[in-house]
Amino acid sequence: MNFKNKDCLLNFIGFLFLVARCLSMVEGEVHYYEFVLVEKNFTKLCNTSSKLVVNGNIPGPIIQVHKGDTIYVNVHNKGYYGVTIHWHGVKQPRNPWSDGPEYITQSIGTTYPFPKPDDEDIIILGSLYRGNLKAEYDFDLIHGNDDLPHSIAYTINGEPGDLGACSKETTYRWVIDHGKTYLLRLVNAVVSANMFFAIAEHNLTISNQEAATDFDHFNVTAIIQYRGNYTIPLSPSLPSTLPNYKDLTAARKFYANPFRSLASKDHPVNVPLNITTKMYITVSMAKIECKNTTCTALEEGLILAASANNISWNNPVPTDVLLAYYRNISGVYTTDFPDQPPYYYNFTSYQLPDALAIAELGSKVKVLNYNEAVEIVFQGTNIFQGSDHHPMHLHGHNFYVVGIGYGNYNNETDPKSFNLVDPVAVNTFVVPKNGWLAIRFVANNPGVWFWHCHIDRHMTWGMASVFIVKNGGTTETSIRKPPPHLPPCNVPLELRVQNNDGPDGKEY
Repeated sequence: MNFKNKDCLLNFIGFLFLVARCLSMVEGEVHYYEFVLVEKNFTKLCNTSSKLVVNGNIPGPIIQVHKGDTIYVNVHNKGYYGVTIHWHGVKQPRNPWSDGPEYITQSIGTTYPFPKPDDEDIIILGSLYRGNLKAEYDFDLIHGNDDLPHSIAYTINGEPGDLGACSKETTYRWVIDHGKTYLLRLVNAVVSANMFFAIAEHNLTISNQEAATDFDHFNVTAIIQYRGNYTIPLSPSLPSTLPNYKDLTAARKFYANPFRSLASKDHPVNVPLNITTKMYITVSMAKIECKNTTCTALEEGLILAASANNISWNNPVPTDVLLAYYRNISGVYTTDFPDQPPYYYNFTSYQLPDALAIAELGSKVKVLNYNEAVEIVFQGTNIFQGSDHHPMHLHGHNFYVVGIGYGNYNNETDPKSFNLVDPVAVNTFVVPKNGWLAIRFVANNPGVWFWHCHIDRHMTWGMASVFIVKNGGTTETSIRKPPPHLPPCNVPLELRVQNNDGPDGKEY
C-alpha cells in the first residue's frame, strides 16, 4: 500500500471515529434510579410524625442528566396508599400514558444561557404539617369542611430553620466561597401560599393575601455560610428588606414587570399568531351541591369547591379519561367544557352575591384538533372575597405568556399590549390575585392532558379540566399505543394508614 492510500485509510478511520463520537454524544448516557416510597418518622418543631418520602429523605433525590440522556426510574411504593407520579419539564410526546394524574392519565439545555456559575444548589420551599395529613384531608373532603388542613410551618430543604422550636441545630446550610458565582434553583412546593425569598446582605429578592388572616405566618430560614478563617456570629444575619406577609404591592410590582425570554437563535420563539381557538376561563372559588356524590354536606346541602367557568372538575371514577377516549368508552366524560363563562359580571368586585358561587360538578373536557392554535385568558374572580393567585399548569405542552394584568380583562384594549415577540415559554404561570393571564400555544401533542391550578387545595376542590388533543394524519402525530401492563383503575380507595400518635400520646 502506498503512502497516499495509507493516508486516505487513516483519514477515513479518523472520520469513522469522529462519527462514532458524535453519535454517542447524540445518544447520550443511560442513568438508572431506584425510588422507594416509604413512611418514615420525622421530628420537626418538637413534634414527631410520619411522612411519605422518597428514599427516606426530605427533600427527595435529585436526578441530574443532560439533554439526550436516557433515564430509567424504578418506583417501589411501600406506603399506605396509592400515588401517581407526574414529571414537570419532561415532555411526553404522544405519550399521555406516562403523564401521571389520577383518573386523567396515569427542557434541559446543554449550556447555561448565561456565564456558567461556579456551583449551584436547589432550594425547595415546603410546608410542614402535624399529624396524619392524609386522614384529615380525606375527612375534610367527605364532610365538606370549609377548608383543608393548614401547615404549621414552612421549610427550606425540609428544615424549619433558626426561628422554629427545636430546629436551630438542623437548619439547612450551604457553604460557599467569597467572590464566586452561584446559581440557586428555587422550587416553591408550599401548599396554597406565595413566598417572598431573600438572602441577607445580598441583592436578591423574589416574591399573600390582602385580607386573609388564617394562613401560615411562619418565617423559615436557611444559612449561606462562607468558607474562610473568620469568627462565625452567634446569630445569623437576617434579610432587612423582605416584604411582610400581606405586601400585595410588592407582589404586584414583581408580576407587573414584563417577563421576557432570551429570544435568540439558540432559544427561538415561535408565538402562534393565527389563533383558531379562543377561550376565556374564569377561575374561582365556588360551592357545589351534594347530590349523587360521596360528600356529606354540613351547610344547606352545599360544600366548598373551586371551579373553571363554573364547572368544578369531578374525577370520573372508576375509569380514567384517557382510557375512555382511547377505547371509545361512553359515559365517562362529556366534551362540552365551555369556551366562555356562563355569565359576565364585575369578576373582581368586592361585593359579589353568593348565588354566583354555585358551580356545576362535572367531568367536562375540551377537544382540540391537532395543530390547533389556542389562546386562553384566565380570569381570576373575587367570589366569597376569596381572590387568590392561581398558578395554572398545563400538562403535555409549554405555552407562551403573552399578557398579564390586574382587574377585569378587556378584550379590546389588553391584546394591544400582548408580547408576541419574546414572551417566556413555560408550563406553569400565575394568574395574579384579582387579575388575568393570557397564554398561547399550539396543540401539537396528541393525547389527554390535564390542566389545573397548581395550588393543591384548589385543584382538589375542582379548579381543573382536560384538553383532548386529537390525532394528526400520520403515525408520528398520533397517540402511542398503551403500555402492555396498563394498571387498572380498581385500586381500593380506603386508607390503609395507622393512627399517628405524637410524643405525648395524643393523636395530632
